[in-house]
Amino acid sequence: MPIETLRWTDSELVIVDQTLLPNELREITLATEESVWEAIKSLRVRGAPAIGVCAALGVLVGARERCAVGGLSMRDAALAAADYLATSRPTAVNLFWALDRMRRVLGAASPDSGDADIFSLLEAEAVEILAEDKRLCRAIGEHGAPLIGEGDGVLTHCNAGGLATADYGTALAVMFRAHEKGRGFRAYADETRPLLQGARLTAWELQKAGIDVTLICDNMAAQVMKEGRIQLCLVGSDRIAANGDAANKIGTYGVALLAKAHGIPFYVAAPLSTIDPSLATGDEIPIEQRDAEEVTNGFGRRTAPVGIDVYNPAFDVTPASLIAGIVTEIGILRPPYVESICKSV
Repeated sequence: MPIETLRWTDSELVIVDQTLLPNELREITLATEESVWEAIKSLRVRGAPAIGVCAALGVLVGARERCAVGGLSMRDAALAAADYLATSRPTAVNLFWALDRMRRVLGAASPDSGDADIFSLLEAEAVEILAEDKRLCRAIGEHGAPLIGEGDGVLTHCNAGGLATADYGTALAVMFRAHEKGRGFRAYADETRPLLQGARLTAWELQKAGIDVTLICDNMAAQVMKEGRIQLCLVGSDRIAANGDAANKIGTYGVALLAKAHGIPFYVAAPLSTIDPSLATGDEIPIEQRDAEEVTNGFGRRTAPVGIDVYNPAFDVTPASLIAGIVTEIGILRPPYVESICKSV
């Protein structure tokens, strides 16, 4: 079974520290809202659905902490915690979607509700967001599994597995389910520079699940496609605009262009919560810029000249015209996405 990325146990938020994988599988407890913010920002927890779940549970951590330390009411403490956690990362829409759900709970609560009642309402919503994610990911896997044919080569970029969600994944959920159904195929995992989520996380997850997997450098994808090894490309997404443009880890756009050039279908897998209908196109999706040292000092060793200028966007946007379908918990959305998305969200 895929790893359980995060959980709420005995009123504690526990996550797998993904910065240590694949060399060490360690769980850590996030006991303060600052530790939740740092875990999201530093990619200890990552992947749009997992970030959303973590943020919802993080509101509980922050609200309890602010009540104890700052003397705020539970209602005010929870609102302040939600606002603080919203500043952690800008691109993954699930973060803001989950925090908005927590705010709506507060807005619907009776003005006469005490702190204990408010906390119980918030906890029930956060736990439901966690449970929903698990159910939705299983449904994504079920709907997407028929895309993988016997003997296919399937290329994926970055990590959209159990580690990016509550426990089963989006793009990798499709592979997990096809594997469970007895389908024989080979996965190809791009290493995904500069932080190597494909090498450290995706290859680890697929190998652990018993799926045949081959790791390749990002710049090998074209050659692997040219050799006829790839029949399907399948990736996750952190935000999808109303027209179907999809933001995912930097390098995804290049994979989509290569797939188009080689006549290979390119699919995105994501829950409907990743779709942001307020944005008309991908041009409006905010792209996170990350620290230069991720490029110049990857994993502690300098590999570039001191003082060199660095451009390090964490994401790029793949135009809807390159996407054959979006695999969701209700089925596969097809072009024209303006229509299929409008009918679904």
